[in-house]
Amino acid sequence: MKKTLVLLFLFTVSTSHAQLKNGDLVPDLQFSKVLNAPVPFAALSQLKGKIILLEFWATWCGSCLAAMPHLKALQAKYPKSLQVIAVTDETASRTTKYLQSKPANFWFAIDTGRHIAKLFPHKLIPHAILLDADGKLVASTHPEAITEKVIDSLLWKEKVHLPEKIDQTVSPEELIKQRFFAADTLSYRFMMESEIKGGPGLSTTWLNDNTFSGRRLTCINLSLASLYMLAYGDYPYNRTINETGMEKNEPVYCLDLIVESPGDLLSTLQKELTKRFDLQAKVKPIIKEVQALRIIDVAKFKSIRRNLSGKRTYYSRHGEIDQDAISMSDFAQFIENYGIGKLVVDQTGNSEKLDIKFSFQPENPQSLLDILKRMGLGLTKIQQTVDILVLYKPNSYEQ
Repeated sequence: MKKTLVLLFLFTVSTSHAQLKNGDLVPDLQFSKVLNAPVPFAALSQLKGKIILLEFWATWCGSCLAAMPHLKALQAKYPKSLQVIAVTDETASRTTKYLQSKPANFWFAIDTGRHIAKLFPHKLIPHAILLDADGKLVASTHPEAITEKVIDSLLWKEKVHLPEKIDQTVSPEELIKQRFFAADTLSYRFMMESEIKGGPGLSTTWLNDNTFSGRRLTCINLSLASLYMLAYGDYPYNRTINETGMEKNEPVYCLDLIVESPGDLLSTLQKELTKRFDLQAKVKPIIKEVQALRIIDVAKFKSIRRNLSGKRTYYSRHGEIDQDAISMSDFAQFIENYGIGKLVVDQTGNSEKLDIKFSFQPENPQSLLDILKRMGLGLTKIQQTVDILVLYKPNSYEQ
């Protein structure tokens, strides 16, 4: 498994305005372009008397997409008394393509200039803003905190108390520097802390750092299961079986590990975690249905740019990749993690380093398949033995 993938589970949006307080009357927001609505533009004052749920999101944000069914259910439950408005800084064209693949029953506001976002400062999305029927701010919170019970309470003019989502204002890089500063001469360290409130969830192996590349791992706000998945070879969720019974709302942790040699990084992390937690892991080969990445058109495949610089870059997210000196094995992992959501294995037989850059619609898997075809690549369904990481408590694992 690839051991150097940088993971981002939450996503950042830069804003810098002072935040409104709960109970404040919100200014008359102007939605200059609205999609999936009976009007092309609107103002908040036109919706007076309705509860308003603003959801800041993006099509590349996996957590945002996971929240969409919840928003659809709320809008369907309260069609006359609630208006859900998903707010994005992406283009109207991109949002329209999303809606063509994933129809919704609520509005989508285009905020490319982030004028609306600046009124509700946040760094991580999804970010939910709830306004009562009088246009007053109820809460800046997480989407899942806004339930039918909350809407019912507002309709009955009852007070509601929701968990406040207050994001760290500094960048992830600055946050790591503040909490885990390390001198260049440091040869070993293991530090572990509890959650950094308002921080993103991420891990990095310092790939672009000449001093620590490959021999340092820093994690912010990751679950224990995620830490074990990293420790045993950066296993993604679809290659992991979790038999521990741990819930989604389990505690998250931060850690910083520095070792002398890159070859000792993961084995050291395994040992440090074993010292502290009653959790074990085992890699088990299991026959699975997988998608085999293969070359189907040699001429088209040869047209992909071959890397000449020798410099490896690592940028990728849902719906987008921009990586230099990437192997087909790593590209197959990108397709699995950020593309089709299915197991993918590399059967191209190619070991060259390539420069690959494109974007696609993650909500429309065919858009990715079309790009692969233009690259001379294709996916074929096969049965194959795959290494699966099994997480379990002691004495509970059956061979």
